[in-house]
Amino acid sequence: MHDWQEILPDIPRYYTALAEWLACMVIIFHIKKRFTGWKLALSCGCALVIQMLFLEVTGGLEMIWWLPCMFAAIGLMVLFIALCADAGWKDAIYYGAYAFIMAETAASLEWQLYLFGRRKFVAHAALYEYSVLILSFGAIFLLYWRLCKMVLENEQRLDVETKDLLAVVMLTGSVFFISNLGFITGDTPFSGLYAREIFNIRTFADIAGLAALFACHIQWRDQKVRRELESIRAILHNQYVQYQQSSQTLELINYKYHDLKHYIIALRAEQKDERKNSCLDRMEEEIRKYETQNKTGNEVLDTLLGAKGIECQKEEIELTCVADGSLLEFMDVMDICSIFGNALDNAIECEKKLAEPEKRMIHLHVSSKRNFLIIKIENYYEGKIQFEQELPVTTKEEKEFHGYGLKSLKYTVHRYKGEVDISTEHNWFRLRILIPLP
Repeated sequence: MHDWQEILPDIPRYYTALAEWLACMVIIFHIKKRFTGWKLALSCGCALVIQMLFLEVTGGLEMIWWLPCMFAAIGLMVLFIALCADAGWKDAIYYGAYAFIMAETAASLEWQLYLFGRRKFVAHAALYEYSVLILSFGAIFLLYWRLCKMVLENEQRLDVETKDLLAVVMLTGSVFFISNLGFITGDTPFSGLYAREIFNIRTFADIAGLAALFACHIQWRDQKVRRELESIRAILHNQYVQYQQSSQTLELINYKYHDLKHYIIALRAEQKDERKNSCLDRMEEEIRKYETQNKTGNEVLDTLLGAKGIECQKEEIELTCVADGSLLEFMDVMDICSIFGNALDNAIECEKKLAEPEKRMIHLHVSSKRNFLIIKIENYYEGKIQFEQELPVTTKEEKEFHGYGLKSLKYTVHRYKGEVDISTEHNWFRLRILIPLP
């Protein structure tokens, strides 16, 4: 121990515990929580008691135990976040690193302010000490609250990758090492010689480290948004390419059906056999059904429905459609492909999972009401669908690209100042789109 510690005492352990708990609370209340109400209140209260007891009990240990105890305190913060927030362990560690540096910065800055004026208020030492604590923590954590509100994605999982997590952990460790180097030993090129100098190094290192962490998070979030937009654009382009391919294929099918009609007429003229006539009648009925189906009044929608209809027949899915395609004339071709292509792909993917073919059903309805275009797509499902950020959670192993089809759909609808509503009721998945007509 250094002699300067007798002149300038270090931060009380329960101050540090309070700062760590408050930092975790700020994080938890800005992300999706595992539970709410009295369960959340009880968990938060227990976490505060445990954090304070742990730091107080370990306060008198020898210096050799100081670093393991700090790691254990950080572990308690990560555990607190993991239990209360709906986040995986990687996300919890990521959030825990931010909460730890936030707590270190708050505690260090508060103690700096207290030490600066304590000699002037010796007569009212306790009142001064707790006044500084309440006012400084109040201001600091209010600032943290605003920062987290701006940079954290509310109610959404981070799904942070290992390399990004390692970068944050390394940066956190570096900040902690630099800020506390002077308290471990003064015999380094980077240690301060005087008590106030060492306290200043700790505070400024924590502030700089916290700024660097938030800058890293903003950059990581921007990169994530860019990747998401690139994926959405790729899906938009893919739906348009599928439409072009389907258009060529269906045009060829139309030619074949047209030729087949003439063959039937020729066969009927040559043969009068009743069985053959009956077979020809059925063939003619199938052609008539094909000719009348998917004639909505919009060529793009007709092509999409034709291609998806063939896929549905292959998968034994019943696709019914009641649509006034003329209502879509104001929309761009790629946008029609995005909305209907993604919605139908999502529905078909869901129906393919059903074991019984008679339950595989998709209904499409396009109409207008009070100057609004209304698009409804419903499909039957079994099991349980979980939602996150108003989108169904994928069951696929590649979570990174989950929901991008529906995100692309919402992105397109919002460009027309429309809204998307997704709900489930009585084993029916319902997608409703409302767009103001120009």
